Amino acid sequence: MEKLSVEEVKHIAHLARIAVTEEEIEKYRVSLAKLFEMIDQIHLIEGYNDDMMFSPCEEEAILRKDEIGDMLKEDEVLLNAPHKNGKFIEVPVMLNE
Repeated sequence: MEKLSVEEVKHIAHLARIAVTEEEIEKYRVSLAKLFEMIDQIHLIEGYNDDMMFSPCEEEAILRKDEIGDMLKEDEVLLNAPHKNGKFIEVPVMLNE
């Protein structure tokens, strides 16, 4: 088993949007390498392919027809928003990172 590089762990942490300390980076270098090794072992199973994936439910998904309905009122929309600024919902900045 080969450890991941510090840069690879930092890249994975960035993709997952989590902050990691230097101590955690060293811990994750080993544990992530083990995880990727297990995933590689799954792909070595004879006859394995992604089409073999299945759902725990045997039934087909029941989809409803898209229909135009009544619009929500502004106060109803803002009711469950975790962060508000006046009549706007605040979200984390995801661009220019």
